[in-house]
Amino acid sequence: MDKVGKYEIIRELGSGATSTVYLALDPFSNQQVALKLFNAEIQPDSGLAKAQRRLLLTEASLAGKLSHPHIVKVHDAVMDGAVNYIVMEYVEGKTLEYYAEVDHLLPLSTVAEISYKCCKALEYAQHQGVIHRDIKPANILLCGQSDIKISDFGAAMIANQQITQVSGVGSPAYMSPEQIMEQSLTHQTDIYSLGVTMYKLLTGRLPFDAANNFSLVYQIMNIEPPPPGVFRPETPPELEAIVLRAMQKNMQQRYQSWDEFARDLVSFFSNKVGAQAEISDTEKFDTLRSLRFCKNFSDIELWEVLRLSGWRKVSKDERIINEGDEGRAFFILASGTVKVLKQGRLLSLLHNGDCFGEMAHLSEHEFRRSTDVVAKSDVTLIEINPEALERASTGCRFQFDDAFLRMLVKRLAVANTRISHLLDDPVEDKDG
Repeated sequence: MDKVGKYEIIRELGSGATSTVYLALDPFSNQQVALKLFNAEIQPDSGLAKAQRRLLLTEASLAGKLSHPHIVKVHDAVMDGAVNYIVMEYVEGKTLEYYAEVDHLLPLSTVAEISYKCCKALEYAQHQGVIHRDIKPANILLCGQSDIKISDFGAAMIANQQITQVSGVGSPAYMSPEQIMEQSLTHQTDIYSLGVTMYKLLTGRLPFDAANNFSLVYQIMNIEPPPPGVFRPETPPELEAIVLRAMQKNMQQRYQSWDEFARDLVSFFSNKVGAQAEISDTEKFDTLRSLRFCKNFSDIELWEVLRLSGWRKVSKDERIINEGDEGRAFFILASGTVKVLKQGRLLSLLHNGDCFGEMAHLSEHEFRRSTDVVAKSDVTLIEINPEALERASTGCRFQFDDAFLRMLVKRLAVANTRISHLLDDPVEDKDG
């Protein structure tokens, strides 16, 4: 097979009972894509074909709907008689299924970071009215050290969706009790499934050891799983508690929101992993979300900022900028305090959430720094180069411009207040 529609087939990536996935080339964008082709040999009137077509229609309906850095994008879909296919973003890397085996387990901190990114991606999907319903390691792709993409939304439940959704879908081992009982589902079913996924990534085992589906269903409904530390003793109690709370059978005892789930993962990083020199993506994202400079950025734009910025820790009294130096990078203080000096004289103190060096960026030409900037305490710096920012999305660049404008207005207001105080000071009467 050389072509499907306009797409040029490069090679087969994998196949199942009902579809085959190919690596293909979009000749118009010259980009590689993943093309999932429905198996035309299945009898069109069979129950399997009808169910598969509904799953494909569900996934196809998400084309252009979910745009998040940790969700596989659906670019195109064709449902035309005998030829039915979906075109998706091509992601290089393995699924987490490979890393859910005892011989390939990931570090604990990596599992926590992957889980945090899943929380934020699924929170975004929930806000778009989408519940995945089939979260498991095989549906999460790992690219690089800890970047992920959630895939396969064919089983998703979509708010206001006209397509009849397939009931009883999902992987039994990862299903929540309410999904097994075919009750009304909320985002909490995905929270449960992500908890089971974390358990498998931590231990290489499923929480319930069952010989058949009947035994599995009974255990999911009635038996408490052994803590992950039973199988991986170095698992900290704090991480165990997160997994077990996500897997609570009682929905009132389970995490009520993705944000609550993510908050506990951030706390785990801060308390147990925070001493490491390398700053994790979890900590970076959480920091960005808390900074006043970034208060109007969406989550998607914050992930973009995270990707285009450099982060580093600077020790107390270390010089960050020298007066007279050339450069166009600007900085946002993630934590700590810096001194702004002019010929050794203190002009101001800047704290977390403040920005400095932005005049070099806004000048649009080579710029000589007009002040020294020195760390007053240990600080964490976010450094952004104009060349990287130029490659950002329009929305992200707009948010930077808006933040700069708000900051400049604030600084002008402070300067005006100081001038007013100087003018209001009484002038001593020389004759008095």
